[in-house]
Amino acid sequence: MTDDGTRVLAGRYQVGALIGRGGMSDVHVGTDSRLGRRVAIKLLKPSLATDPRFRMLFREEAQKAARMAHPTIVRVFDAGEETVAEANGIESQAPFIIMEYVDGRLLKDIVADGPLEPKEAVRIVSGMLTALEYSHRALLVHRDIKPGNVMVTQNGQVKVMDFGIARAVSDNSSTVADTSAVLGTAQYFSPEQARGETVDARTDLYSTGVVLFELLTGRPPFRGDRAAAVAYQHISEAAVAPSTLNPKVSPALDAVVLHALAKDKFDRFQTAAEFRVELEAAGDGEVMARRAPAAAKDFNSTLFGVNPNAAAGTEATLRQLAAPDNERVVRTQNRPPVAWIWVGIATLAVILVGVTFWLLHLPATTLGNDLSVKVPAVAGQPFNQGADKLHAAGLKTNKPILVPSDTVPDGRIISLSPRAGTSVGQGQSIDVTVSTGKTATTIPSLNNMSEDAAKATLAAQKLVYGVSTPSHSPSVAAGIVVGTTPAAGTAAREGDTVNLTVSDGLIDIPSVVGQDVGAANTALSALLLQVTLTQDPSCSGGRVTSQSLTGANQPQRSTITIRFCSSG
Repeated sequence: MTDDGTRVLAGRYQVGALIGRGGMSDVHVGTDSRLGRRVAIKLLKPSLATDPRFRMLFREEAQKAARMAHPTIVRVFDAGEETVAEANGIESQAPFIIMEYVDGRLLKDIVADGPLEPKEAVRIVSGMLTALEYSHRALLVHRDIKPGNVMVTQNGQVKVMDFGIARAVSDNSSTVADTSAVLGTAQYFSPEQARGETVDARTDLYSTGVVLFELLTGRPPFRGDRAAAVAYQHISEAAVAPSTLNPKVSPALDAVVLHALAKDKFDRFQTAAEFRVELEAAGDGEVMARRAPAAAKDFNSTLFGVNPNAAAGTEATLRQLAAPDNERVVRTQNRPPVAWIWVGIATLAVILVGVTFWLLHLPATTLGNDLSVKVPAVAGQPFNQGADKLHAAGLKTNKPILVPSDTVPDGRIISLSPRAGTSVGQGQSIDVTVSTGKTATTIPSLNNMSEDAAKATLAAQKLVYGVSTPSHSPSVAAGIVVGTTPAAGTAAREGDTVNLTVSDGLIDIPSVVGQDVGAANTALSALLLQVTLTQDPSCSGGRVTSQSLTGANQPQRSTITIRFCSSG
């Protein structure tokens, strides 16, 4: 605790207001006093830390999540445990996570307002799949994809959070019922999770399909009074097409959703990239050609149309192996004559020599010109201009990935993937990351703060202090802020300059000579002056004849004497 009662974690993280609450944690806004930045602090329930195995898994998974840096993933900065005292006096360990603070809304709050437009649902889920594609390449399975773990920032950027935490929770739970109690809902379980089986990246893709269904229809595909009832539906019941609940959903999107919700993980999308490509194509009105079914579940090869494991042990096979040599099937086709074999070898040799001669004498400048191109350098250029150059080079561009940037202006290209200068095939699609400018924020209210405190608040919100302008005030003490430019509540971006208006502790005292004594007294009292009235018997009419103090830059709450004519 600090002197003012603020809770501090690890000697540096000041815990602020509660901004979210879930089944396994509370989330507070906080300040990293060492780096001077705003963070989000997730305090996990102490009941989760009663098992040493959980604490070990929690630390390992938090370390993995902290290594991931991607615009679509909420960063994990730090993690640890804090000793807390329960009401009964018993001390326990409460795990905490320090995360990137995201100014936005949870996806579960957005979908609570009703179904999203299909285009917007596709955009959001495409961002989620981009995050999963990155995490799956890092061999990290989320295990708890749901709207409560997805944030959408003020500028529309999608950010997935809580990577790695779900494994520490679920691996510490003995049953599906226990897991659902910890994770809060079974509505986003995959069938393999509901059965308690081993999970992999395809589990995240199923859960993403559930989220997509909910964004399109306003509700999950399976509902029930108990978690076990919902888990049973994931295992045994087929989901309805989203278009039966929302006519705006196209048949192409129906197909993508139902493909993602396949019960057998070998029948659904196998990678996040595959899911994202088909989803974006469906969002654009295209229907992708369905691929051939995935390989057999045991991954055994199929040779010449026969699976050896499927044939092994069958009655026909055993009968053939047990037959005497003279009863087995005999090859009846004659071998080709030896002469023909040599003719074939000679022909092949002539062809190889000819191809080699052609390649050696082909001008170097023409070899491969039509096969590959180098990605042009367009970083820093406006998106439309850069996209035109990429198209002119024979390349395609995917939908731009929008991310905030402190250095690249709004609408300009930050980077390409593959990078500029890389040789790629003609017609390849390029991922273009485009800046949305500095992160959106709001000018905070700094009134009644000291000047130093106001500067610190601006720095914590990544705003730049400009200048301080002195201003007279009858009530606000010297050195205290009375206003800002721009005004509090104004929309701004990180890095914008904010000027302060600060009280100088002075006022201007007007002349009230000649005014009625009552009106004069009212005017001076409104300036919080200590007014003393003295009657002048030499005149009458109640008018002020003199005052002891007047003019500019007078101290606040000064004592002033006014002399006035008697009213008789």
